[in-house]
Amino acid sequence: MPSIKRRLFFYSVIIKQMINYKSEKVIYRDGEFYSSKDLGIVAASQTLHYGFGAFEGIRSYQTANGINLFKAKEHFERLKDSCEQIHLPFEWNINQLVKDTYKLLSKNKLVNAYIRPIVIAEADMTMVNSNKSHIILMAWEWNSYYGGELLKTCFSSYESRNPKSSPISAKVTGNYLSSVLAVSEAKRKGFDEAILTDMHGYLTESSSANIFIENDGKLYTPKEENIIAGITRKTIIQLAKELDIEVIEKNLTPEDLKKTDAAFLCGTAVEIVGLQLIENHVFPLAFADSLGAILQRVYKNIVLDKLSFEVII
Repeated sequence: MPSIKRRLFFYSVIIKQMINYKSEKVIYRDGEFYSSKDLGIVAASQTLHYGFGAFEGIRSYQTANGINLFKAKEHFERLKDSCEQIHLPFEWNINQLVKDTYKLLSKNKLVNAYIRPIVIAEADMTMVNSNKSHIILMAWEWNSYYGGELLKTCFSSYESRNPKSSPISAKVTGNYLSSVLAVSEAKRKGFDEAILTDMHGYLTESSSANIFIENDGKLYTPKEENIIAGITRKTIIQLAKELDIEVIEKNLTPEDLKKTDAAFLCGTAVEIVGLQLIENHVFPLAFADSLGAILQRVYKNIVLDKLSFEVII
C-alpha cells in the first residue's frame, strides 16, 4: 500500500489542481469570453440532470516555438463526433474554436494548461434530444497529473461503459460515473488508480486513460471494441510503428496484466505514466528499462516541439 507520505503527495497535487480550476478565470461560451463568476449554468439543462453532454480534454505546452496546443483540431473533431453520436447539436467552426482556445489561454495568462471544452444542452427537461446547445471552454494550469510517480493500481469492482447502453466511442458526460466510482474506490483502498473490465471480463482502460502492457519486447493494448480509443493511444501506436515496436491489439484479461513484464497508461491528461503494480503483483521489468519509457521520452519531445512528429511518422 502507498505510504502516508506518498498519499499526502498525491492529495497535494489534486488540491492544487482543484484550486486552479475553482479560482476565478476567463471562460469562453458560444464565441464570447466571460468571467467564470458571471457565466452561471443552465439549471434546467439535460446535461446537468441526465448526463446528456459531451466533452474533451486538450493540453497546451510551452515550447521554443511558443505555446503549442497538441492536436487541438483532432480533439474538437472528436467532440463534434461525440455530439453527433448522441444527436446533440454542434454548430461551431472547428478552426475558429482552435483560434479561440489560444485566445482563452492568453486571457488567462496560461501556458502549460489543461483545456476542457464541453457542449451542454439548452434548457429542456423533456428527455428528448435538445434542439440547441452551448459550448464552453475552460482552462487551468496543468503540469503532471500524477507527479511523475509510478502508479499502484487495482482492479475495479465496477465495469466500464456498456456499448448497448450508450455509444462507447463518444466522450459523453454521463458515461463517466463508473470512472468516478472506480477511482474513488481505488483511492479508498490505498491505490492510485483503477483498471476496469468490460461486461465480458476483458481489460478496457483505467478511470481516464488507455492501457498498454509489455511482454517479451512487444506491446499489447485492448481492441477498440469496448474502449474509448484515445488520441494519445493512436499517437503511441503510430510512434511504436516508426520505432519498430510491435503493437498487438487484442482482448486482454486481468491475468494477462498480472503476468506481464511492464505496463503503462496514456492519455491527454496523464501523457504516459508507468505502472508499478497491479494489486499484489509488482511488474518485474523496471519502467526505466521498458518500451513505455522509450515512448514516454519521444512523446514528450513531440508535444514540446523538440522533435517533428511529421518526420517520425
